[in-house]
Amino acid sequence: MKKSIPEIVAGQRACFQGGFTRSPAWRKAALAKLKSALGRNEKKLLAALRKDLGKAAVEAYTSEVGFVLAEIDYALRHLGAWSRSRKPMPPLLWFPSETRIVPEPKGVVLIIGPWNYPVALCLSPLVGALAAGCTAVVKPSEVASESSRAIAEVIGETFGDDSIAVVEGGAAAAGLLLEEEFDHIFYTGGPRVGKIVMAKAAEHLTPVTLELGGKNPCIVDREVDCSVAARRIAWGKFFNAGQTCVAPDYLLVPAELKDPMIENLKKAIVEFYGPDPRHSPDYARIINERHLSRLLSLLEEGDIVVGGGADRENRYLAPTVIDNVNWDNRIMGEEIFGPILPVIGYGDLAEATGAVNARPAPLALYFFSRNRERQRMVIRETRSGGACINDTIIQILPRRLPFGGIGPSGMGSYHGRATFDTFTHYRSVVTRSFRFDVPLRYPPYRTSLDQVKKFFRFLS
Repeated sequence: MKKSIPEIVAGQRACFQGGFTRSPAWRKAALAKLKSALGRNEKKLLAALRKDLGKAAVEAYTSEVGFVLAEIDYALRHLGAWSRSRKPMPPLLWFPSETRIVPEPKGVVLIIGPWNYPVALCLSPLVGALAAGCTAVVKPSEVASESSRAIAEVIGETFGDDSIAVVEGGAAAAGLLLEEEFDHIFYTGGPRVGKIVMAKAAEHLTPVTLELGGKNPCIVDREVDCSVAARRIAWGKFFNAGQTCVAPDYLLVPAELKDPMIENLKKAIVEFYGPDPRHSPDYARIINERHLSRLLSLLEEGDIVVGGGADRENRYLAPTVIDNVNWDNRIMGEEIFGPILPVIGYGDLAEATGAVNARPAPLALYFFSRNRERQRMVIRETRSGGACINDTIIQILPRRLPFGGIGPSGMGSYHGRATFDTFTHYRSVVTRSFRFDVPLRYPPYRTSLDQVKKFFRFLS
């Protein structure tokens, strides 16, 4: 008999309170089981991603299944060090004593995933939750229905509901989950739903991690190799048909380089996907007809200079570059989240950074330049969750680098150690000896304030 959401959460609470998941052996075994399950079900997951998003096998593996496997391997290699207590030097005031920082799992956590990378963005946070010793409820996006079903099957055959459970469904299921009391909520998606998640979490004072998004600028300097820059920008923009939270959202180019850059982008697109990308096995599809209609409506302003073709039946939208847009156009007022790249010319670099700073802080910022001083200046004078110089997207790959947004692009971070930290409470513990019970601290206070100040200066 299928359990209700309250029953699932209650079972996980009992499991966590029983202490089963705190054991390092349990954590390692859980990660190993997840790794084995992904290996056994690789074809199933890749097939689901193909149905949902038209992802090529190479693209789906590297950005989804392989990405999670690499996270698991990294966590298994470092789990011993991450979960070890640290003993900082205690203050002289409490001598003799011992101080410890003890990493402890937060408890029962909720992971709500998006549809654009449905496997990676559900299971990558789960890796950190397991490494930390938490139990977890995973809610995949119903929009990527085939992937959601595959995730539920993989987790269901690998774990019991009392440790890891998958709850499928739409907004109603998410709403029921948010009524429950969790110890941490990890949400990846858009800011509108992010606000709902945060408001519901506030009712229980539950901490949240919000991985949202935003309009990621890509600025091109005058001192660049236009051909290489265009290839890297086109790759980052049109990977997964632009449905990537860290994809370049718009391109700022020196006015005199705009036409050469557009021409190089066009060459890169043909090189990647052929003269008609609809026939390319390597080009993804838009998730559904509703999102395709939204993207097509964004093309009503500006001039299409590359692409623009669409096929509603097959959820296809060509890699598209548009010119002659301005900051008042709708396409410049919302995150595109699709294969459309607006190009805007600028005069000097201060104008470009000023335009970026006039808008909410994005999740990612890209700058192409050979000039080291300008590279430092752009990083120094802008804000973003992360940044990359002379490439796109790759800043999310190193597991030693935390990934997350700032302001409206999100809060909190993950990947590698940062994911473990997200689901861990660092408990401070002080152990005192019964010796040397200094009377200075007890009332009635007979020591003058000046003497106390001298004492504290001596201790520091």
